[in-house]
Order: sequence, then structure tokens, then C-alpha cells
Amino acid sequence: MADRAGRDVGVEQIDVLVDEFLATFPPASTDVTTFLGKQFDRGLAWPHFAPGCGGLGVSPSLLGHVVRRMAAAGAPSKSGINVIGHGMVAPTIAVHGTDAQKQRYLRPIFTGEEIWCQLFSEPGAGSDVAGLATRAVKDGDEWIVNGQKVWTTLAHISAFGLLLARTDPDLPKHRGMTAFLVDMHGEGVEVRPLYQATGEAEFNECFFTDAQVPDTERIGGVGEGWNVAITTLMNERVSIGSQVPPRGSGPIAHAVAAFEERFGSSASPEAIAEKDRLMTLWVQAEVTRLTNLRASDSRKAGTPGPEGSVAKLAFAELNQKIYSLAVDLLGPEGMLYNSDYPKIRPSLAILMTSDLQKSFIRVQANSIEGGTSLIMRNILAERVLGMPGEVRNDKDVPWNEIPRS
Repeated sequence: MADRAGRDVGVEQIDVLVDEFLATFPPASTDVTTFLGKQFDRGLAWPHFAPGCGGLGVSPSLLGHVVRRMAAAGAPSKSGINVIGHGMVAPTIAVHGTDAQKQRYLRPIFTGEEIWCQLFSEPGAGSDVAGLATRAVKDGDEWIVNGQKVWTTLAHISAFGLLLARTDPDLPKHRGMTAFLVDMHGEGVEVRPLYQATGEAEFNECFFTDAQVPDTERIGGVGEGWNVAITTLMNERVSIGSQVPPRGSGPIAHAVAAFEERFGSSASPEAIAEKDRLMTLWVQAEVTRLTNLRASDSRKAGTPGPEGSVAKLAFAELNQKIYSLAVDLLGPEGMLYNSDYPKIRPSLAILMTSDLQKSFIRVQANSIEGGTSLIMRNILAERVLGMPGEVRNDKDVPWNEIPRS
């Protein structure tokens, strides 16, 4: 691995760069946007990205090291509020975007000045994204977009969205799509909230009515949308499932606190049984955390492999088991949910809170969002275990000849 000058760069060299940066821009006394912008300019945003794109062109294994160094120094991050931008859109632009798109979009994604959403799923194309029906028709130097997207996280606060649309209905479904970068405040774009059982609307449905998208905002070639989508989806699963929190933190910490609140130091048969259940989940959480840490540090540049699907599947099912235990530990109170939670449209994706009943309801979506657990199992069976793929009778059939409900 080498920097822009061709010199070998390892952890020690990165530490020198980080030390110099932190000394020049102390996190405690530097404006957040200024700090993040300068971090991007120094190549310490995504070190594995190309120089000039927030990186140094070094091994992606150094990204985790930089993130941990910055966190230890108290450096700010906008990855939480801009989770789609950081985890999915930025890697996609880095791989498929033009030089102009990289220069225009990557820096404000990292600084959080521009929030992004992902416009893939549709009412009739969820797990089968390639079956989507939203149309983009070329009109001179623009594309005219008509259609509907659904389950779009944070669309209500997003400046831009990564859109997948059908541009050639005469081709098989995987070959007739193209990807675009869309202005979410442009004419012909409407965002409506989808309120969840928690009372929040982090998800939305989006309608496009003769929305105009310049051809310069097309990402990848015409008809190459599926390749762009694969990059996004693999990074989505990594961003959802491969977070590496400190040991014993996150959902398992909530379950431990609930156990201590109910049983304290009791050695009753019920306490022993629930402690056994708790410790089994604690071990699983730690194994998952360490696996994600190893995968994070060894991931290669470009589209992540199926390890993202492993992490996403484990994340979804483990979270649901943990919060099931936490609610059980509340006893009869666990059956209650505060009915006066206001209907709000949050400013970031709500993955979990200290409210156990609310978290229990929210994590049920973990096995749906970012690819259902059934889809994750199919991917792992076919791509990792080498098992025969499911029968796909429509794979080579033109999209406009496929029956749709």
C-alpha cells in the first residue's frame, strides 16, 4: 500500500498524519463542519478512497484504525445522521461516479452538509429489486422520471437520493436499469411519511411525476444500473450489520441493565435461568462484534463480498433475541407501550433507544430492512456454500413481458 507519492503507508505513517491533523484542528475547539471538511481534505475521511476524494489511496484495512483514533480523540462524526450517505452512497460514487460527481458530492456527504437517501424499493419490487417499474425516459440531455419508491429512510430530510429506474423495458429486468443522483427538492419529487408502530416516520414513500434529471447526474452507464445497485446493496448490508461498538455496549448493555434492575444479586431459580439466557446472548454479541471487527479491518476495496450479508443476518436476529429478553425481564410492564408517543419524523435512523419496549418494536424491522433474512440466507447459500440457485424463470425474459400484479 502506498500514498499518493507512491511511498509505503502503514499504521505508523497514518498515526503521524492523524496526530498532525488533530494538533492543527483540535476537536474540542474546532467547528464541526470545519473539522470534518479539513479531515476530508487531508485524506482521512475514507483513507482507502482515491486522493482528492477524501482518501489517500491506501489499504481499506486502515479505515477502521483511523475511525478508532478519531473517536478516541473526541472527534465529531456525521455518519449517524447521514448513515445512507456514508455507508452506501459514498462507496457507490467512489466506484462508479465520474470525477465531477466525486468532486461535487463526496465532501458534503462526509461533513453531513448534504443528507442522502436510497431510492430502490417499490410497492411491487421489494426483495426483487430488479423487478422495479419506475421509468426514466431520455429527453435530450435529461431523463424524465415517473414512478413510486417506498421504505425510503430519511427521505424527508435528504438533499439527494440514489435512484434506480428502468430505462429499457424491452430488456430482461437486470439489464434494463440505470442509476441516477436525484435532487430530492426538485420539481416533480414528493415525499410522504410512513408512520411505524413506534410512532415515528423514519421511512417514507416517494413519488416522481415528470421529474427531470440531467444526464450528467446518471451514475454508471445506461443499462448498468444493476452493477451500481449491487455495490450499494453490499455496502448497505455492511453498514447495517458490521458496526463495531465497544465491548458490552449497545443492545446487550440494555439487556444487562434490565437484568440487574429486576434481579440484582438474586440467586433464585428464575434469576439463574434468565442469567443463563442473558449470558448466552452476551457471548453471541461478543462473537459477532469480534467477527465484524476482523471483517472491517480486512475488507478489500471495491464492492464488499458476502461477509456483509453474514453480518446483517446476525445483527438482525441477535438484536431481536436480545430485546425479547429485555422485554421479558420487565415482567408485566413489558406488555405496555406508551400510547402518547408523538408521531414524529426523526432526523436520523432510529436503530435503538434506551426505551426497551420501543426498541423491541423497532428491531422487528431489522430482519426486513436492507434485505430480508430470507434473502440473506439465499445469498449465503449460493455465493458462499455453492448451493444451487433458486429457479428464476424470468431471468432472460424482457421486463415488459413479465406478469405483474
